Amino acid sequence: MTADSCSPNVSLMPPRVPIWLAWCRLALRAVLPVDCLSCAQPLYSDPNAYLCHACRELIIPLSGPRCALCDQPFVSRAADSWTPSHRCQRCLEQPPAYDRAWTLYPYIPPLQHAICALKYRNVFGLAAPLAELMIRALPERLDTDLIVPVPLHPSRLRTREFNQSLVIADRLSRYLMRPVSTTDLVRAVATEPQTSLTRSERLRNLRRAFRVRDTEPFAGRRILLIDDVFTTGTTLNECAKVLHAAGAASVTALTLARTIDSNLIPDRILAAQHAWSL
Repeated sequence: MTADSCSPNVSLMPPRVPIWLAWCRLALRAVLPVDCLSCAQPLYSDPNAYLCHACRELIIPLSGPRCALCDQPFVSRAADSWTPSHRCQRCLEQPPAYDRAWTLYPYIPPLQHAICALKYRNVFGLAAPLAELMIRALPERLDTDLIVPVPLHPSRLRTREFNQSLVIADRLSRYLMRPVSTTDLVRAVATEPQTSLTRSERLRNLRRAFRVRDTEPFAGRRILLIDDVFTTGTTLNECAKVLHAAGAASVTALTLARTIDSNLIPDRILAAQHAWSL
C-alpha cells in the first residue's frame, strides 16, 4: 500500500482558528498559564497546548542517504550514490531478522521531550499528535496486511497504564485501513528497562523475551511492527525473529524516531538548542 505524502495536518501544527477563539484562549491562559513542554516558553497566544511554534518548526523528518535495511543515516551523501541498496556495516556483519526498518525523525528535542512526556508523564493528549507526525512522514512503499505494536510486559503495563506503541499503531491502522493485532505477540519476560543498557546487554536482556500465542494470525501475512523509538534495533529484531518463526511472509518495522550521532543532526537544529541552553 502506498501512503499519500499529502497527509492530514498534524495537531502539533494546528490550523488557523477564528479570532474570537484566539482571544478566549489568550484570556484563559492569562489565568491558567501553559508552558511549552520543550523550551518552557509561555504559550499565551499559541493555539497548541504542548509546543510553541519555534519548537514545532524543529521537528523535521530524517533525510539523506540511509542504510537500505535498518535506515541508519550515513554521514556522507556519497554513501549510496552508486549503490542505492547499500547497507551499513552492522547490517552487513549481523543482518537483522526484520526485512526492512524505517525510522522517521531524529530522537532529539523537542520531539524527544514530547515522546518522554507521553511515556513517563502520562500526557495522553500527545498520543494523537505523535501518531499524526508518523503518518505525515510515512515511506512511499509501505505494504502490510497486519499492524503489530511492540508489546509491554503486563507488569510494565500495569505501572504505565498504557502502551504507547499500541496507541500510535491504533491511529496508524485507521489511516492505512489495516487491522491491529494486540494480543497475539506478547512479552513473556519482564526484562530490565533498555534505556540504560549497552548494545550487548540489550541483546542478552531481550533474548527469548517475546513469544507468539497463536501462529494463525501471522501465517503468510506481511507484518508491520510499530514502536516509538529505535535505539539499537534489538527489540524490533527479537520481535521479528518470533514473527518469522510463526510463519510471517515478511516483517517490516516502523518507528517514530531514532537515536542518532550528533554529527548527523542539521547545524540549524544544534544552533537552536545551543541558544536555548544559553
